[in-house]
Amino acid sequence: MASDRKPKKLRCIQRSADRHWVGDGFPVSTLFAYSNLGSVLDPFLLLDHAGPHQFPPTDARLGVGEHPHRGFETVTIVYSGEVEHRDSSGGGGKIGPGDVQWMTAAGGVVHEEFHGRDFARSGGQFEMLQLWVNLPAKDKMAPPRYQGILDAAIPAVNITGATVRVIAGIFAGKTGPARTFSPIIVWDLRLFAGPLEFPLPDGHTTALVVLHGAVRAEGCETIREGEVALFDRAGSCLRIEEAEDATALLLCGEPLAEPIVGHGPFVMNTEDEIRQAVHDYQSGRMGHLNSQPEGDRDV
Repeated sequence: MASDRKPKKLRCIQRSADRHWVGDGFPVSTLFAYSNLGSVLDPFLLLDHAGPHQFPPTDARLGVGEHPHRGFETVTIVYSGEVEHRDSSGGGGKIGPGDVQWMTAAGGVVHEEFHGRDFARSGGQFEMLQLWVNLPAKDKMAPPRYQGILDAAIPAVNITGATVRVIAGIFAGKTGPARTFSPIIVWDLRLFAGPLEFPLPDGHTTALVVLHGAVRAEGCETIREGEVALFDRAGSCLRIEEAEDATALLLCGEPLAEPIVGHGPFVMNTEDEIRQAVHDYQSGRMGHLNSQPEGDRDV
């Protein structure tokens, strides 16, 4: 039953025909990016959907080798398959279905991402999301950190017509395990039927990402697979009228309202900071990875 909360109204539906490979392990569709939606999506910068894709068994290391980041966080959510990560700050681990890696690059980190070796040897379906979350200017040069969050540590709340996995933020009294630098909600949703209502902060950026199935929010057209619905910041809830066996991600965050200047793997506030990031990486100040990775490590 709908409450007396004011629902957020649909602003637009973002559709992307983009499809490309990142390294040799991630067939990616970029669902949104700050290059054209930075002020609208603030504090969210980018969302890549890798897969679903069927990989044959292999002994090769499929993925992306050593590369840098500065000024933001990467959030990797695995739906099927496995991802192994290690970085120059000492963080790293292996995550499987339902698990999350939340890496804070902040002042600078070098890392690599590959398919898990067990998964590569057996092959199978691979699917994951990677979200980039901007950091406030005051935290962009903070020390890097790594949060490996297992599925068992993520609260799952069952309501009529839906299951909500609370990765970050609070839903129905359950607090997500992810530590964030600014107020952020990341909820992994399974939506079976409507109507549904999700209380959200007034004034915060809100996006509903539909990966599978279909969803119709109040007063708007159907949001289908691979589409992102962007809502007005005004309003204190998201209302969904209908859902057809949908997998979706609900993102909500307090806008930082700061300049966004990006160049490849670096997102800062000024061009001078970007030039400094490039120099620091090229001079080795962000560290390097050992040539031989350690054995499999679980988070």
